[in-house]
Amino acid sequence: MTSHWVTLTLLVDLLIRVGLCARVIMRRRPVGVSLAWILLLMSTPIVGALVYVLVGERWLGRHRLKLVASLREPFDQWLEHLKQREPVNWSEVGIECQPVARVAEAALGIPALPGNHWELLTTTDEVFDRLIADIDNARNTCHLEFYIWGLGGRSDEVVQALIRAKQRGVACRVLVDGVGSRDFIRSQHCRELRATGVDVREALRANIFRMQFARYDLRLHRKIVVIDGEIAYTGSMNLVDPRFFKQDAGVGEWVDAMTRIEGPAVEALAVTFLGDWALEAEVERDVIISEADVRPLPAQGRAVIQVCPSGPTDPEQAVEELLLAAIYAARHELILTSPYFVPDETLAMALVTAAHRGVEVTLIVPAKVDSRLVRLATETFRGDLAAAGVRIMEFHGGLLHTKSVSVDGEFSLFGSLNLDPRSLYLNFEITLCIYDREFTQALRGLQHKYLRDCTQLDMDLWNRRSFARRFVASVGRLLSPLL
Repeated sequence: MTSHWVTLTLLVDLLIRVGLCARVIMRRRPVGVSLAWILLLMSTPIVGALVYVLVGERWLGRHRLKLVASLREPFDQWLEHLKQREPVNWSEVGIECQPVARVAEAALGIPALPGNHWELLTTTDEVFDRLIADIDNARNTCHLEFYIWGLGGRSDEVVQALIRAKQRGVACRVLVDGVGSRDFIRSQHCRELRATGVDVREALRANIFRMQFARYDLRLHRKIVVIDGEIAYTGSMNLVDPRFFKQDAGVGEWVDAMTRIEGPAVEALAVTFLGDWALEAEVERDVIISEADVRPLPAQGRAVIQVCPSGPTDPEQAVEELLLAAIYAARHELILTSPYFVPDETLAMALVTAAHRGVEVTLIVPAKVDSRLVRLATETFRGDLAAAGVRIMEFHGGLLHTKSVSVDGEFSLFGSLNLDPRSLYLNFEITLCIYDREFTQALRGLQHKYLRDCTQLDMDLWNRRSFARRFVASVGRLLSPLL
């Protein structure tokens, strides 16, 4: 009798796995992603099906999808008004930038906006000094959104600055990811903020109940600050003091950069924050975008900036279209920095093709990262790209966390987006396309500063790896679409 039950169980499991493989095929994802899932499903009875059900699709949950749909109408109305503003004069900016801006707008919705002033903040203390000063000078609103809000060091100073702002009558809102900021949400600092009246919300709350209705690992990875609807910050830095953050990970201090913006682009960052806030607070959708701090702003400078929020509610390859457009626009030089580099076949081929076209392609990555799976998956990509002519530079000054792309010294991408499947397809991210030579030259200077603490990938050493290491790395590459 027992053998019959075992046979029946295995048969049901096989039927489920075959059915899920059919679903993978019908989803028409990139070939590498589909094959990786089919390999996992067919090679691991029961476990493969369970993993796919948990993390195989970008399922936010029925309730959240309804909220997203309800926000669509006011967002579209705001976009219509935005598109009626002063157009960009591409002949002054650089005609080579216009096709990239068109791709970004078609894929992610928001047009490029002229008239912005920027500051590139390249050290943690610079970011904290300016941020705390802006909070202390706030008159109406302080909106902060981060994946990780750390404890200790200068991040605690931001807590005190928000408390002071709230006591002056400033409306303060904090939105943090439920997984990345778990320790903060449970901390005394969070309780103090809430007791003062600061509205702290947990995005994409992680619990067993939610796992039954939505994918657990879709995370809010954005870093956005908007003060009075007039000043905004974004970039790669979480609200953490690197002297206190992940000191036991063995990778050194995290190295980040942020940009402080004034001008029309602040409005788009404000709307991005308020859209994320609306999903968690469930406020009236016809009110959220018409608040006093979402308004047309006068020009503050000359930079053209395009705000590109991306996430699992967008078409699956939307933000990758933007990356590919930037890579294929390069004629002379392409410099990329990313802490986690796990490209799919399309992105890897674009980099190889750029190198073969004669573009000097430089990829700067940390020598050590805080994820063993990423290390394994990255290894073969690095070697293959280096063999094709891409300069692979390994940074030894800590965990280089800055996410940036500079193209020909003419325009750049800057924000929270890693070059890995999680950022490209799963997480809520924010990317700025900055069509400004001065910003791009400043960013390029920062990238060259990183290069001074780098060594180039040693191809002789890479080629002498043991068979076991090469095999494990190849398996990691096969599974890279699932990371």
